[in-house]
Amino acid sequence: MTMTPAASSLEAIRVSDDRRSLVTESGRPFFWLGDTAWELFHRCTLEEAELYLENRRRKGFTVIQAVALAEFDGLHTPNPYGETPLIEDDPARPNDAYFRHVDAVIRAAAARGLYVGLLPTWGDKVAGMWGVGPQIFDEANAFIYGRWLGERYQDQANVLWILGGDRPAIKPAGSHGPDEIDLRPIWRAMAAGIDAGTGGHPFKTYHPNGGRSSAEWLQDEPWLDMNMTQSGHGSGPDVPIWEWVTHDLALEPAKPVLDGEPNYEDHPVRPWPKWDPASGYYRDHDVRKQLYRSVFAGACGVTYGHHSLWQYYDPVKRELVNHADRSWQAALDRPGAWQAGYLHRLMLSRPYLARIPDQAILGYAPQGRHEHMRAQRDAEGRTLMVYTPIYQPVIVHMDALRGAVARAWWFNPRTGVANEIGTFPVQGEQTFIPPADGPDWVLVVDDDAQGFGAPGQ
Repeated sequence: MTMTPAASSLEAIRVSDDRRSLVTESGRPFFWLGDTAWELFHRCTLEEAELYLENRRRKGFTVIQAVALAEFDGLHTPNPYGETPLIEDDPARPNDAYFRHVDAVIRAAAARGLYVGLLPTWGDKVAGMWGVGPQIFDEANAFIYGRWLGERYQDQANVLWILGGDRPAIKPAGSHGPDEIDLRPIWRAMAAGIDAGTGGHPFKTYHPNGGRSSAEWLQDEPWLDMNMTQSGHGSGPDVPIWEWVTHDLALEPAKPVLDGEPNYEDHPVRPWPKWDPASGYYRDHDVRKQLYRSVFAGACGVTYGHHSLWQYYDPVKRELVNHADRSWQAALDRPGAWQAGYLHRLMLSRPYLARIPDQAILGYAPQGRHEHMRAQRDAEGRTLMVYTPIYQPVIVHMDALRGAVARAWWFNPRTGVANEIGTFPVQGEQTFIPPADGPDWVLVVDDDAQGFGAPGQ
């Protein structure tokens, strides 16, 4: 079952009326299943980009996150066609030849029903702090550049705007300079330029640095439609992303939230700045845990990433970054990428817009991060789900459902296959023991009168 829409059905994305989810312009549920393809425009030929995009379409991804002014010397190292993005590093003078390639990749994504989360620039061009840079933006040229991009892509319904790029919106005092510097006026000007160029208010969010949320600096900014966190790679497994999502969803004004960069599959576990592979790599189970627990905590989607793929590592063409252990081509079909698509299918196989995160469903909630399970239910009592990251009993208060009889399933997040457990009375507590061949499982319990089919199908 392919969840990615046909290109002809692509609509602009907006925030739902309850400010918790994303929907299409006509109100259909939209699940943000992103992939971090940061260097896509900078390092890939059109043929390579099409290979990658088709692979992601088949897996059920919906959003490709990519950067116009890329991180790895994106201003001076040309793309595969010999073009750099700006004339003399001036954001007010974009190089049309470079952006014709960006245009082609965005159109190729649209043809496959994919949205592009377009970062106008990586954050080093605004904030510096680390990376090649250079810092080239001020309020005036940020507006001009934003307006130019907005005009260029005003008719591309599949463009979603992501400002930021792995940097804070307020540069802290300390190791990167003696004074705190408020960069929000620059981002504000770029957002205003995008609006001016499109003639409206297209969807926008902000990609922060690791361990942070856009809400920390931008919660009250009217241009920011959705908060994005980066639970990242530097704090080890089981970062409590469910707490971050819960925190941001409680803020006013209400905004949807998602984790725009959890731990990458096949990234070294050892914390920044060493990134030493001696402590092992994040593998698919580490990835699944964070994807499911953030979504079940109420996030409006989530982003997958692979450590070789975001940088488009090719041992023939370029040096690896931070101990990538395979080429990007070899990373395309890693298990975590398939399994991210299974999550997308699961979420849209049940009523989506009425879902509520609710730990009160659980009769027993383990306290440790490693075993932390997460529960959600439908506001109308039609279904509930519980994700358990390890083999452990799942105890459920059945009165979270309406009706007299419930039907339960185990959904396998590794294979996307659901097995029926049986029917149960909707009363009291019910204990469910997951299959032994885990480690992780999703319990799905439905009001049997709804007649839902197998989860994820």
